[in-house]
Amino acid sequence: MIKRYIKKSIPIEAIQWTGLNRAEIVNFAHSARFEYTDTEPPQIKLYIHTLEGNMYAHVGDYIIKGIQGEYYPCKKTIFEETYEEI
Repeated sequence: MIKRYIKKSIPIEAIQWTGLNRAEIVNFAHSARFEYTDTEPPQIKLYIHTLEGNMYAHVGDYIIKGIQGEYYPCKKTIFEETYEEI
């Protein structure tokens, strides 16, 4: 028998990666790592260590702290459809 479920309402902490807020990101998610590209001009790539391995975060993505203290990136559109500020 198929049942329907609704996601529990659980507050989370998150910060948006703007491309310019490296210190804030590192302060929030200590597992964050940055790499510089060889392109001209050089760009910064942000990687977040997640339970599934390292994931790349694009500028505009949100970095979420999960309920078990884990971190992961989330696309801006999905974040804004799923969460609202409290």
